[in-house]
Amino acid sequence: MKALERFRAPAKLVLRDEDAGATPLRENGHNGGKNGDKNGKNGGNGNGKSEIKEGERTLTAELGAEAAKLQERLYAARQRKLLLVLQGMDTSGKDGTVSALFSQINPMGLRATAFAAPTERERAHDFLWRVHAHVPGNGQIAIFNRSHYEDVLVPRILGDLDGKALKRRYAHIRDFESMLHETGTTIMKVFLHISKDEQKKRLQARLDDPEKHWKFDPADLAAREKWDDYQRAYEDAIVATDADHAPWYIVPADSKTHRNLIIGHLLLETMQGMHLEWPEPKADLSKVKVD
Repeated sequence: MKALERFRAPAKLVLRDEDAGATPLRENGHNGGKNGDKNGKNGGNGNGKSEIKEGERTLTAELGAEAAKLQERLYAARQRKLLLVLQGMDTSGKDGTVSALFSQINPMGLRATAFAAPTERERAHDFLWRVHAHVPGNGQIAIFNRSHYEDVLVPRILGDLDGKALKRRYAHIRDFESMLHETGTTIMKVFLHISKDEQKKRLQARLDDPEKHWKFDPADLAAREKWDDYQRAYEDAIVATDADHAPWYIVPADSKTHRNLIIGHLLLETMQGMHLEWPEPKADLSKVKVD
């Protein structure tokens, strides 16, 4: 089964903490583990786990290299566009995903945007106004580190939008993404599913390491107190906006290397499905010689 099918959000989505630690590609022997059984477990010893992670890093890099080749065609032809939306709770790995998967991509054809809380000027417009300026142009890959979905998640948790207003925003998002699709943008949306226990470990790691203090935001603790509310908000938003032209994928994110490997498969399969080709030369080059 392809990753695009395996990790597609189900019609009845329930986000459970126990699912965030799943490693399905390991269990199918696709993790690149060495010197062990088909699961790469090596009897469960520490060295085996280290080899599994190293194998996943290697495979992720290989997937990234294949995606980079296709991105050259995308950039050269300047006909199509790709939008990757990354959503997830704090510490779920949005930044890490970008670093792991796009280091080999030509930066001329790549745009990454992190959406923070809207500014006063942005709040004076409709909630999609600030987003539209950052969608990919022809030949580009755009990555949204958080996105327009923050404008249905956060206001819901804060009580700023009632049910009717939320449904209206879901409809606006569906229309917006339909318009992007109809004008040549391939969309893939990924929810990085981390467990509450794993988030605790990662937040504590930031507190324990002075070099990671810059990553720590006390607001993360406030959001953590509303963990269950956020899970329900994500479930509703994903189900309401999942579509074949703008699909959602649920990626278990407790393992960083396994998370990146899954998204690497999703990215490559998506780009392969775009059937990207080199552009035709602007003139007959068969008789051209360089003196």
